[in-house]
Order: sequence, then C-alpha cells, then structure tokens
Amino acid sequence: MQHVKCNLCGADNYKIVYPAKNVQVKARIYSASSTNINTDQIVKCKKCGLIYVNPLRPHKEIIEEYATGSDETFVSQNDARADTFKKYLKILDSKFPKKGKVLDIGTAGGAFLKAVKEDNWDCEGIEPNKWMAEWAMKRYGVKIHIGTLDDFKGKDETYDVITLWDVLEHVPDPMKTLEKCNSLLKKDGLLVVNYPDIGSIISKIMRSKWVFLLSVHLFYFDRKTIKEYLKKAKFDILEIKPHFQKLELGYLAQRISPYNKTISKIATKAVGTIGLSKVQIPYWLGQTLVIATKKK
Repeated sequence: MQHVKCNLCGADNYKIVYPAKNVQVKARIYSASSTNINTDQIVKCKKCGLIYVNPLRPHKEIIEEYATGSDETFVSQNDARADTFKKYLKILDSKFPKKGKVLDIGTAGGAFLKAVKEDNWDCEGIEPNKWMAEWAMKRYGVKIHIGTLDDFKGKDETYDVITLWDVLEHVPDPMKTLEKCNSLLKKDGLLVVNYPDIGSIISKIMRSKWVFLLSVHLFYFDRKTIKEYLKKAKFDILEIKPHFQKLELGYLAQRISPYNKTISKIATKAVGTIGLSKVQIPYWLGQTLVIATKKK
C-alpha cells in the first residue's frame, strides 16, 4: 500500500472518514462486478474536500487485476444496461444530428457501444479486461482497444463524444484521465461522466452502509469536487443530474448479499418463484450524470 496525496489539489492534509477494517478479502477486489464492501481507509482532503482511499495499492497492481479473469455476472446485465443508455442517445443526437465518433472508456462488456452502434455512430472502446473486450467484440462486432487510456495511441481532437460510465471512481488518477479526454476531444466535443455521488441524499442517509462504498472504488466524488475536477481539466459543465439505471430484479436481489445474506437469499428466491428475475427495473442510489463540453 502506498500513501497518496490528494489527486484534485495535491494537498497532504486529511481527516479519516472511514478507518480501515481488519478483514481479509478472499475474492478478487478489482473487477467490474465486484461487490466487496470497502475495507480500506477512506479519507477527506481538508483543503478541497475530495474523498478518496489512502493508502492505495500500486497503480500497476490495480490495472493488472482488472485485466485478468472473466466476468459472466457483469455481462449478464448488458441488455438492461444498453436499454438505459438508449435514452441518453437523444442528448448526443441533439448536439450531433449527423452523428460522429464516440470513444467509450472502460467499456466493460460493450453495452454502450452496442447502443451507439445501433444508433449509427462511429464508435470504439477501451477496456483493460481481455475477456470482456473479446466477448463484446465477438457479440456486437465493435472495435475495442484492450488496455487502458494510458496505453491508447489515439490522435488529439479525434472524437465528438467521450464517455466514462461508472469508470472515473475506479481509475488510479482521475485528473490525468480527464486531461487525456480533453486532448482527445474535438473542440466542440462532449464528455459524459456517470459516477456514484457520495454527497447524494441516499449516501448521507445510509452513511457507512451506502452500497457504493466498495473496495473497487478509489475515489468518491460529490458535485463540488466533480465540478472542480472538470474545471481544472478545462471543461464547462452543461448539465448535472441524477442518473437512473435499469438492471434485472434478480440481479439486484443478489447484489444485496454482502450487506444482508438472509434478505438477499429470500429476495432472490421470491422474485424467481413469481417469475420476475428477468424484469428490468430502474433504480437510483446516488448515481449522478455529468455532461460537459471542452472549453474553447
């Protein structure tokens, strides 16, 4: 584990929000479908208010773990995720009626690429996990660069839209990621970021039981800190609002397990018995959507 300074302002002065837990995690920590409840120390910068994990595992170890293994659980929800994404295509289509080029960073099983491809956009993705990238390319016929944004050799000012769906909170260096996105975007390009908001009312109510306090998340943004990140990375925010996502009811029931195994077991059995396991429902637990444009 390595001590890190605040990624947003560079300060090294913080208070502990949640202390580390002396719990041995046996399952993989860094995977798209991970449900490991956070056991690391979470701190809050006294200067800018950013909340983040500190100390942190070395960047190389984090990326290597993301890159390995399969994730059938995550891709099982691709149809539901694609349905969620389709409603946001109206936003992109309104700004770019003639379509354009889209880069989806951390594309996982390619659900967003599926949606934009069907809407006739020229799209490609970046995904470190070889199994998921190959699964998506074979299933949807999309182009995915296997690796990270750091590995990506794309030319500056190439893309009309860059998306980070539930990704920014996972990356070891959010500022570097956003700055690279700015370089890759065209002058009138759009950046779309979705993240779990630790400043949301549901997070404040649930506190240490909030479902997005996961070991897989390295940074916890609120509206104040995400705005500051985008400002420093030379973006202007056009819109910020709650993000409602669709997932299957049976999948959501199983995701309760780390918090209450009994309730999860009962709920999973109940929805299966009455034939509702595959029913898609919208849910909101603090997810926030930001749409920004590159500063001119």
